[in-house]
This record gives sequence, C-alpha cells and structure tokens, in this order.
Amino acid sequence: MNEILHADALALLTGWQPPADAHTDWRRTLDLLEQGPQVMAKPHPDGHLTASAVIVSHDRSQVLLCLHGKHDIWCQVGGHCEPHDQSMSEAALREATEESGIAGLTVDPVPVDVDVHEVPCGGRPNRHHDVVFLVYAPPQAQAQVSEESHELGWFDPAALPAPLGTDTGRVVANALRRLG
Repeated sequence: MNEILHADALALLTGWQPPADAHTDWRRTLDLLEQGPQVMAKPHPDGHLTASAVIVSHDRSQVLLCLHGKHDIWCQVGGHCEPHDQSMSEAALREATEESGIAGLTVDPVPVDVDVHEVPCGGRPNRHHDVVFLVYAPPQAQAQVSEESHELGWFDPAALPAPLGTDTGRVVANALRRLG
C-alpha cells in the first residue's frame, strides 16, 4: 500500500474544485479514498485510483491520444499508480512519458478532471477512478508507440478520432479549458 500517494490524492482532491461535468465522479472518488490507502492498488475490489494525462503540443494546438492496446478506443495516456509514485501528478507524468516516449514533458500539478469508468482489470470487472492532468510537450516532440498502444496520434481538439473512450471528449475539453 502506498500511504504517501493516498495522502497526496486525498489532499489534492479534497481541496480541488472539479468542473461541473466531473462533480459526480469526483465525489465518488473522494468516497473511495475514505476507505484508506488500499484503494491506490489495482487489486482493490471497489475500484482503484489511476493517473492519466492529456498531452498538449508545444503550440497548444493539438492533443496526443493513444489507440488503447486492449480496448481499441482512442483515449488519453495513463494507467495504474506504482508503489514508488509520491504524488498523483508524478504518476501521471511517469505514465505520459512511458506511453508517449516523449522526453521533457512537464505536468500541471492541479487535476483537470476525475473520470470514473468501468474496465476489465486483472481479469474481472472493476472501476478506474482516473485523476487526469494536463501535460505539456516540448518543441519538436516525437511520440513513439509503446506496448500499451496500437497507435499514437496528434489531433486537433475539434476533430478527435473515433471510437473515443466514453469520457475522452469531456476530459480533453476540461484540459483545454485550463489553457484558457
């Protein structure tokens, strides 16, 4: 169990004001966090926290999405927290770097969304309580497909690919609102 990461997630989300369309998922995630540090790891039967990133290009005109390797949907990069992660934003940045292959990414440490979705995990149905962060790509970023994805692509936010993950459009829109 990662007590440091749990404490970070609890402090981060308790003091955060979610976008209106993420309020229900935020509340469900706070309720889950009340169960203790065990909700940070994937074996937890009531679901667990994950961290993801909406990566924006250096000029802020495009977002990087992955065609998920298991679910064949376009979504932001992200995944499970690891025992060594010290914060949710650190976990999101690690996942973004691993899954995009882009060096020099930077993360905004304030979440842009919390998305709860059903997903098969560990061979059975489960829920990911995904804390989403905005991540900035450096100039001339070159994305490289990892074993997590079938494909990566830069997209104009007004022309996202199909099929999209259930709440991917909402998550991207909330990330872009942060850009102002």
